[in-house]
Amino acid sequence: MAKINTNNFKLSSKRIQIEKSNTKVLIYLSVAVVALVFSLVATQALWKQFQYQGKVLSKRNEANKQLEKNLKTVAQLQASYVVFDTASESIIGTNEPNSKVVLNALPSKYDFPALATSLENLMNTSGVGISSITGTDDQLNAEQTSTNPAPKEIPFTIAGKGSYDSIQKLINNIEKSTRPIKINKITYKGTDGAMDVNIEAVTYYQPLKKLDLEKKVIKPEGSKTKTNTKTTTSEAKK
Repeated sequence: MAKINTNNFKLSSKRIQIEKSNTKVLIYLSVAVVALVFSLVATQALWKQFQYQGKVLSKRNEANKQLEKNLKTVAQLQASYVVFDTASESIIGTNEPNSKVVLNALPSKYDFPALATSLENLMNTSGVGISSITGTDDQLNAEQTSTNPAPKEIPFTIAGKGSYDSIQKLINNIEKSTRPIKINKITYKGTDGAMDVNIEAVTYYQPLKKLDLEKKVIKPEGSKTKTNTKTTTSEAKK
């Protein structure tokens, strides 16, 4: 009867155990590596999120500080406006509110018909007969709003008939007018009692101030910050 070598069984059993142990170690190591990689990726994502939230909070704090500053400025402006507009005497010595005086002096629109009416009144009160009032009613093409408003010219020409004294009075009334008028050229002919006069001049209007309000969308690192601009027109002049 043949003898069975038990040593070979023992070696095979040990080898199987070692291979099983190696397999377990490999599995554990793989799981550990996967867990480590996941942790690193998750940590990086959390860090980016933390940075992003910090950026958002920083921008929000800046906006809040600016808003608080603007609110204080608005309160100061309102108080100053009330004092200015309720003065017992206007800046030109009348009993009209200063706000009305300012708007009459520098309108916010290119309104030639209203200008023509004012010029008619000046000529009538000066005793000068109206021959013509000419200009361009260019309100549709004129600038209506601006982020940096400045006075814009409205050219016009008036022609009339009257005595030398009445024409001189008209020129004086133009110089004293609440609305600024710059005379560029005066031509006249005739006698002291009956003269024809032609005056080329310009007056002004100032477009409404346009406020550009920005709305920023803060994006994560690597993305461009998107800015939307909203335009608001203010009745107040600069």
